[in-house]
Amino acid sequence: ASRVAGPAARALATAAAQAPPKLPSQARVVVCGAGVIGTSVAYHLCRAGWTDVLVLEQGAINGGTTWHAAGLIGKMRNTFTEVQLSDYASRLFPELEAETGQSTGFRKVGSVTVARCAARLDILRRNAARAAAFGIEASIISPAEAKERFPHMQVDDIIGALWLPEDGTATSSDLCAAYARGARLRGARIVEGVEVTRVLTADGRVAGVETDHGPVQCEVFVNCAGLWARALGQRSQPPVGVPLHAAEHFYIVTQPIQGCTPDLPVLRDPDGHTYYRELSGGLLCGGFEPLGRVKPCFENGIPKPFVFSLLPTHWPDIDWAMDEFLLRVPAIATTPIRTYLNGPESFTPDNQYILGEAPEIRGYFVGAGMNSSGIAASAGAGKALGDWIVRGTPTTDLWPVDIRRFAPFSNTTMFVRDRMLETLGMHYAVPWPRREMETARGVRRSPLYTKLKDAGAEFGSKMGWERANWFRSNLPPGPTGPRYSVGAGSERPEWFGAAVAEHRACRTAAAIFDQTSFAKFTVKGRDAVKFMQRVCANNVDVPAGRLVYTGLLNDRGGYESDLTVARIAADEYFVVTGSAQPTRDYVWLTGSLQPDENVVIVDVTSAWAVLGVMGPSARNILAPLTATPLDNSAFPFGTWRALDIGYAALRAFRITYVGELGWELYVPTEMAQHVYEQIMSAGAAHGLINAGYYALESLRLEKGYRAWGAELSPDSTPLEAGLMFAVDMAKDFRGKEAILKQKEAGISRRLVNFEIDTAALPWGGEPIMRDGRVVGYTTSAAFGPAVGSAVAMGFVRNPDGAATKEYLQTGNYTVNVTGTICPARLKLPPPYDPSGSRFRA
Repeated sequence: ASRVAGPAARALATAAAQAPPKLPSQARVVVCGAGVIGTSVAYHLCRAGWTDVLVLEQGAINGGTTWHAAGLIGKMRNTFTEVQLSDYASRLFPELEAETGQSTGFRKVGSVTVARCAARLDILRRNAARAAAFGIEASIISPAEAKERFPHMQVDDIIGALWLPEDGTATSSDLCAAYARGARLRGARIVEGVEVTRVLTADGRVAGVETDHGPVQCEVFVNCAGLWARALGQRSQPPVGVPLHAAEHFYIVTQPIQGCTPDLPVLRDPDGHTYYRELSGGLLCGGFEPLGRVKPCFENGIPKPFVFSLLPTHWPDIDWAMDEFLLRVPAIATTPIRTYLNGPESFTPDNQYILGEAPEIRGYFVGAGMNSSGIAASAGAGKALGDWIVRGTPTTDLWPVDIRRFAPFSNTTMFVRDRMLETLGMHYAVPWPRREMETARGVRRSPLYTKLKDAGAEFGSKMGWERANWFRSNLPPGPTGPRYSVGAGSERPEWFGAAVAEHRACRTAAAIFDQTSFAKFTVKGRDAVKFMQRVCANNVDVPAGRLVYTGLLNDRGGYESDLTVARIAADEYFVVTGSAQPTRDYVWLTGSLQPDENVVIVDVTSAWAVLGVMGPSARNILAPLTATPLDNSAFPFGTWRALDIGYAALRAFRITYVGELGWELYVPTEMAQHVYEQIMSAGAAHGLINAGYYALESLRLEKGYRAWGAELSPDSTPLEAGLMFAVDMAKDFRGKEAILKQKEAGISRRLVNFEIDTAALPWGGEPIMRDGRVVGYTTSAAFGPAVGSAVAMGFVRNPDGAATKEYLQTGNYTVNVTGTICPARLKLPPPYDPSGSRFRA
């Protein structure tokens, strides 16, 4: 299979420009972009029965960034969702070739990832264990075994490697041609030489597109414009945010090297930021530019035309990579270089691609920002997006790549540029657990930010919020570990001692948490109760002053979110959800409104700061500060009260996410510093300390509290998650029918708690084994100071039937932590305070 390049590319582009385009006046779906993502979406839409699809391409099929992609196909990803999307490719490509007669160039050659340092090898061991949990064949091999698989490699500095036999390569131009042919055979139309200039809307929905050759009416628009996706998003009304930025990205191709055969596996050397694959008897050698060497491009717009175009080459820009190529494959030193290619590639603020329906406009979908993994992701991304369009909702958990994970600030020019410099630069860096991004920080700050910083806070970032992870002032005396650590053996990261101290203070005295980043909404109007009863699984038609924990379920019974709902008045609710979910939850709630319902939903996140005062001394600290009684009879668990602290009027929620007596105080933003000062002064005599989110994580895991995005997802139901106590089956709500069917059929998996005997730290994603057989993986994990061991949660599946209580409690459980099989004890009630007496004290 040949690559499209040079004169051939220019000839294709010229032919496309000369052919007069013929546009229909309307189509059900218009896809913008005929690269590998756009053609895959078109193919999968047609495959699902939606054949009235029009693909518009400003240049020619396979243009943009598709034609020069390196074509690596890897299955292993960070989340099960991404693994599922990647795994689909190896099944689809043979089918696509048989259906179209067009080769995709796909070869299952395997991949070798080498490690030069202990930390990298620990990561590879974790990846091998995680692969087993995800059903991917993987093994840790020796340097000698790695060299057997890739004989041209020098291994003197290698200490181990990961072998993934199911990985492979594809030819990008052939794959794109196969998608395009498959789409056309099934009824799609692809028109080249037509630029989409604007998306037209009516009543908040897509109505059509304007092009440089006239308008086209449509019901659905799909932005697969690649490099142009962000600029195209800005040209609709309202603008659609597609946060990505282009950077220069390179590879070289050598002349043939003896022994470079088509079955040579892919080689990845992440410590050298490089990768290698066979191409036409030689080696394609590429790299992901390390921090400090990333070069943004197109900061003043993309020139026209730019179809099969490249960027200028500059050998000094890749001197670092040439050194690495020669180190790893010495034969390159005596082999002529055939091609030095410098092409643009798009990267997103979190190094995950962008899929889904834009929150700004209904019927406007995006598939872009592939972070140099478009060939590998094309099959799964195209199918997932096609299914979403056809069914009106995702058919699986797509949260890691969902466009709704962003907010408007994420698409500002400075943010996407600054963050791209880091996400590309960190692509092959050691993926330290709990590493925080260092660029584009300080976007959103709690009113307590300065006070907490002065108190020694070390901050992380979530949805732009600066959040205290731990406090340097709480470190115990003595030496600390490195800033980041995999936590293998007895080594612990720098923050570990402080997080343990904060955890223990919360269990024995009191801790104060700044939880201002919670997303918050008011839901108000004549039909507020009717609306909330329909979308919430639990009964929220409760008296004013009550709090309700509930899920928002989809039609499959899975969790779209979980909420705390406060009844404020007969026609008003105050809704609290996770920091990462304001865009997603707002879209879900507003999208669930019926046309005749009188309900107004307002995001009031910035209006309220949140202080969590938690621990057995919480009542003693707060009682002298307010005239409102805080005893159990006057202020029971699961209620809220309006009260005064100092000069501030606020709302106090008696609720907990740590399993201790405590209150979440919702304070008007401008009064938060005053309230914090009052509490810290009163708490000094009771052992009150500042605490951060690392302690919060271990506290909630000891108590078995679920987190959306970890334990709860669109694919997990209340039956599986053990949360039927928060579902009212006596009323009607979305998802009820699915739960009834699942209850009748029985569940094959169940969320459980574990105590794990391990010296190494677990982080989540570790395989769970029952009687030596992999039956699931941990969803979250940490060290539990009060329990005295590692604690985790995870779904345990019965591959042979129902996950009954008897099945769960009779097996012998182990967990693979960084390659070590560790004894584990399954706990159905949580390890800490299983009766729940402490938070009701």
